[in-house]
Amino acid sequence: MFGYRVPAPDEAMLISGGRRGLGGAPFRVVTGHGKFVLPVFRKTRFLTLSMCEAEVAETCVTRQGIALTVRAVIAFKVGNDTESIVNAGQRFLSDQDQMSLLTGRIFSGHLRSIIGSMTVEEIVTERQKLATEVLDTSKSEMAKIGLHVDSLQIQSIDDGETGYIDAMSAPHKAAIQRQAQIAQAQATQASAEAEQEAARNQAEYARQTAIVQAQYSAEIEQAQARAAQAGPLAEAHAQQEVLDARTELAERAAQLRQQQLVAEVIKPAEADAERIRVLALAEAERMKIQAEAAASYDRVALDRMLIDQLPLIVKEAATGLSGANVNVLNGADGLGEIAAGLVGQGLTILDSVRNNLGAPSAQGGQGQGGSEPVDIKRYLGAPAGRGQADGGGGSGGSSSSKGDGPVEIQ
Repeated sequence: MFGYRVPAPDEAMLISGGRRGLGGAPFRVVTGHGKFVLPVFRKTRFLTLSMCEAEVAETCVTRQGIALTVRAVIAFKVGNDTESIVNAGQRFLSDQDQMSLLTGRIFSGHLRSIIGSMTVEEIVTERQKLATEVLDTSKSEMAKIGLHVDSLQIQSIDDGETGYIDAMSAPHKAAIQRQAQIAQAQATQASAEAEQEAARNQAEYARQTAIVQAQYSAEIEQAQARAAQAGPLAEAHAQQEVLDARTELAERAAQLRQQQLVAEVIKPAEADAERIRVLALAEAERMKIQAEAAASYDRVALDRMLIDQLPLIVKEAATGLSGANVNVLNGADGLGEIAAGLVGQGLTILDSVRNNLGAPSAQGGQGQGGSEPVDIKRYLGAPAGRGQADGGGGSGGSSSSKGDGPVEIQ
């Protein structure tokens, strides 16, 4: 449409003529929309708002007195606010290329000032600090001319032929080179070890393959040998089985013959021997029983004979007192003592006779009840002995002398 002007998105439209702009500016600022402009009475100009670039290559002297050539790149643009546009328009509207030239000069001065307060080590190791300080010191000046700095990048720092930076980096270079050599040596060693391991694996695989092949060959040979020996072995086994069968048959025949011998000869002989042994034992037992019975009978007969002779023994003992002068001092008790003494003497004589005679069966030739009468007088002594030596005492406390005084029985 005639008279209607619209600025580009990265431009600011400056309309001069007519009323003044903001803050008494000689033009009005229009951004982002269009405006009717009278062709004769108004004049329109455009100021770029796009990003601009300025390069700086400045030789600066550090605090140590070492000259350094610093190269930097500054990215800037006109501010978006109306005040920045007015300030930049009044300064650069007729020649907008001057913005890059002026910005480079401003930053060169600030670089020299800040680098002069730092050492080479600080500049090299702290480039961001250098850029931040330059931006901070130049921000107010750039704002006055309506420019806004987006970034400052230090591209390079060169000490020329002094070799200071190289000397400063020499230890680090040596360390890096040493680490690089060590890494290279380790890589070489690892490569050699890997090759050796691969060679060992190949050798081991070849060895295992050879072993397996040898085993297969041995198994094949064994199978062939077994196949070749199968016929003779089968024949030998058959012959061995025939021999085993014959041996077993012979053993069974021998066992049968042995059983027949036992049944026909040994068993009858053993039965006869056992019968004879049993008969002998029975005969010996019978004779033993008969002997024991005969001995027992003779003992009973002897005891009966001695008992039958006991009155005669007492009588013979009393005969020795018939002619004696006996005085009884204690009456009936004295008589009882005399009778008891006579009976005791008779029993003593009976035991002596039994011990001297023994069992009649021991004589071998005497019959039962055929013993001769026992001579009791032999054990009591002859009656004629009563008139012999003086003082000869008789049994039971009696005296055998008739001419002595009376006998007193206590």
